[in-house]
Amino acid sequence: MSANVNLFSPVQLGSLELPNRIVMAPLTRMRAGAGNVPRAMNATYYAQRASAGLIIAEATQVSPQGQGYANTPGIHSPEQVAGWRLVTDAVHARGGRIFLQLWHVGRISHPSLQPGGELPVAPSAIAPVGEAMTNEGPKPFVTPRALLTQEIPGIVEQYRQGAENALAAGFDGVEIHSANGYLLDQFLQDGTNKRTDEYGGSIENRARLLMEVTEAVVSVWGGERVGIRLSPNGTFNSMSDSNPAALFSYVASALNRFGLAYLHIVEPRLDGNTTLEVNTGGLSVGYFRPIFKGMLIAAGGYDRELGNAVLASGDADLVAYGRLYIANPDLPERFAANAPLNKPDRDTFYGGDEKGYIDYPSLELQTV
Repeated sequence: MSANVNLFSPVQLGSLELPNRIVMAPLTRMRAGAGNVPRAMNATYYAQRASAGLIIAEATQVSPQGQGYANTPGIHSPEQVAGWRLVTDAVHARGGRIFLQLWHVGRISHPSLQPGGELPVAPSAIAPVGEAMTNEGPKPFVTPRALLTQEIPGIVEQYRQGAENALAAGFDGVEIHSANGYLLDQFLQDGTNKRTDEYGGSIENRARLLMEVTEAVVSVWGGERVGIRLSPNGTFNSMSDSNPAALFSYVASALNRFGLAYLHIVEPRLDGNTTLEVNTGGLSVGYFRPIFKGMLIAAGGYDRELGNAVLASGDADLVAYGRLYIANPDLPERFAANAPLNKPDRDTFYGGDEKGYIDYPSLELQTV
């Protein structure tokens, strides 16, 4: 990578030409309408952010069983597909590009969110610490039900069908969510996976479900329109592994055979809430450069300067921004002008209406 590469250098990502390397990270906002259907307000939100090189839309459950939070969108009903079509049409009308993140939360749910009030499913019957965010407010997590071996092909099919539905909804590609302590991550890490069948035990066995899901999704889209998100340093949602370097090195290497558009790495930070310093310990995006043969997206508290630095170093090819995109719909324009940034209002991150969602001013509006 040349030191001349920066956030505004165009890049070829799979079969897409991106005008810049600024990615809108997938951000759960809990603002879907009735039936977990995206609506006009969601289309406005994403269209406002269409100047990103790539938008990765929020985590979206591939089945009713995959839901773990109130008012998160799905991609498993005709109404949801039609709702997402509002979003993709609005983004494309502004010249943008948008992937959908495919999601199954596994144990990070609650019976009140599950069909028939059933237990959430997981690789093993181990409860996470903390509370689920239900329609009735926070409730303690329950001990999930371990999936039977014969049920796992059905999980793979949920992702394949979700990929088909995303194609019908007009997306430009999909990202498989295998990070942050959700179902695929729960299978990967031995703190949550205590299985003794072919999906547990060895690293290869624990990675089997992710590989099967990836193969199914690639069968719909082709590898060049599929990305995967990993959090190799993550402890969110009570995650742990006895040897994360060995696990995630294997996963990144095994994914090479699919010819994916990218691998999206959630990096470690000293304190994601208060500082932008990189934690040099742990598995940073640069760790995966010699292992993964495709494009790498870095995520985790980057600002403009750190984004340019990680690109110039060659450790990453693109940089994803989360909280900054919540408050700055025109983030690329602000970065280009080195302009001040709006500050995000944490109280409106999850749930609610237009406030804190589509009412952040653009630079253009602020300077008129």
